[in-house]
Amino acid sequence: MFSLGANNKQHFSDSELIERYRYSYDNAYIGELYQRYSHMLYGVCLKYLKDEEKAKDVVMDVFEKVLKDLKRHDVENFRTWVYSVAKNACLMQLRKEKRLDVREQEYQRSVVEIMEFDLPEHLNGESQAEIDNRLMLAIDQLKMEQRRCIRMFYFEKKSYEEIENETGFSYKEVKSFLQNGKRNLKIKLSKENE
Repeated sequence: MFSLGANNKQHFSDSELIERYRYSYDNAYIGELYQRYSHMLYGVCLKYLKDEEKAKDVVMDVFEKVLKDLKRHDVENFRTWVYSVAKNACLMQLRKEKRLDVREQEYQRSVVEIMEFDLPEHLNGESQAEIDNRLMLAIDQLKMEQRRCIRMFYFEKKSYEEIENETGFSYKEVKSFLQNGKRNLKIKLSKENE
């Protein structure tokens, strides 16, 4: 069995540390790799994410992945491999944030569509909270399927696919429930304001 002495771990090559980790599953070997490369990975993540806390989180996620992946995969050049893992993690994070941002924009656009189709004069003075409250009350009056899809899509920010998976509705049904729900909301809100 290998022994990792406090004085000699710095003398192991990356490959030796990986080999010893794979043999013993002793996290101290990965700890040494973390000491060697966390600073570099933090710089990479900061370059992509432009946020110190997010960069730190991704570096930690990368080393959690390293713990698992090194048990299953042979890595010849750890530095290059871990750099690629960090870069890919950052790109995935950016894609995820972009999807969330797109969903938020879709939600805002839809609320504007629903609320501004013929915004009565007396609503112009209402706060966003009051308008949101009117919208929620109108949503509560929709058919169950429409109400469920509207809430999941606009408020829980779920994709069509996620709604399909959670509800069992088909893609066409989700699309139909959302379109009809939006139309019915407009009708309900316009009647309310007559």
